[in-house]
Amino acid sequence: MANHDIQTLAGGESGMAALPEDDGIDLLDLLQVVADNLRLLVIGPLVAGVVALGVTFVIPPTYTATASFLPPQQQQGMASSLLQSLGAIGGLAGAASGLKNPTDQYLSFLKSNAVEDELIRRFDLMARYDVEFKADARKKLEKYTRIMAGKDNIVTIEFDDRDPEFSARLANAYPEELTRLLSRLAVTEAQQRRVFFGKQLDTTKNNLIRAEQTLAATGVSVATLNANPVTALEGPARLRAQVTAQEVKLASMRSYLAEGAPEFRQAQAELAALRKELSRAETVQPAANAGSNDYIAKFRDFKYQETLFELFSRQYELARVDESREGAMVQVVDAAQAPERKSKPAKAMTAVVVTAAALFLLLVFVFARNAWRNALASRSSAVRVERLKTAWRRALSRR
Repeated sequence: MANHDIQTLAGGESGMAALPEDDGIDLLDLLQVVADNLRLLVIGPLVAGVVALGVTFVIPPTYTATASFLPPQQQQGMASSLLQSLGAIGGLAGAASGLKNPTDQYLSFLKSNAVEDELIRRFDLMARYDVEFKADARKKLEKYTRIMAGKDNIVTIEFDDRDPEFSARLANAYPEELTRLLSRLAVTEAQQRRVFFGKQLDTTKNNLIRAEQTLAATGVSVATLNANPVTALEGPARLRAQVTAQEVKLASMRSYLAEGAPEFRQAQAELAALRKELSRAETVQPAANAGSNDYIAKFRDFKYQETLFELFSRQYELARVDESREGAMVQVVDAAQAPERKSKPAKAMTAVVVTAAALFLLLVFVFARNAWRNALASRSSAVRVERLKTAWRRALSRR
């Protein structure tokens, strides 16, 4: 029995001795590689970090100026209140409504060529950046500028330059150029109405001047004075102006309302009533001889243009008041000041990043070199390495 146990133990020991060794990666082997190359792994990253730190003292410092402003705010309820207050010409300016995200629109304006080209001209950036074409100056300007908007809709502009005073002046120039651009564009609802009524007002003013000159050239006769055109024709002329305004309103309402909508049907009913009243007023025109017919027609046209001019003047002034109430001007929250401290380069951060990167690269190099040596030490691996070298020589020799 004892002999059998001894044989079994001996067989087990021989079986254990026959087991192959594990060829996997051993943590102790990795630590041994690190220990063998500890001096390189310590001195190398430190030297790289010191060199990077020294380079940061040579690089010219960059200063970042920051300006923030609040873009014009649109009132979403202006369209509905306008339709109630305009009366006969409530739909002339259309159903202008605010954008879902107007701040994005102002960000696009700030990045537009119109604003950038004006900044390039104003600060002579082509000469400052030593470029030949304006497109290259735009790229440089966009490279050194960061424009962003927060959840509070406040737009922030950051500009980098080696001159702190220049960086502050250019950052402050962005809101100024945006204000000039908005003065030429109709962005908000009130601005759109102001532009629309302004054009209508100019056209009607010219027509009114011509009608007045034509009326004065006809002269006034006794029979015309007896016809009393002021009282007899002023009413029909105003009705004609209201009919014209109502027709324009219906044409505008078709762009945003279906013909079966209650508001559209009500406007059609108002137009029909105005036309019926105008027809009745023209039927009861006072009789006049042939000599006064020319004067009466021209007087009717004069009163028609005069009524339209009064209506458009009133709505143009209302649009200007609404535009000022909406905050059409850009409101600067924080004007950019000349920065006292540089933003780039960050000396400490640069040294730390370069040191960490150098340590990582040296670790890769040390482990790769150790693996290559182990491969050369193995007979089978040495043969494969020779084949690989031969293949590389052939490929290079063909070239």
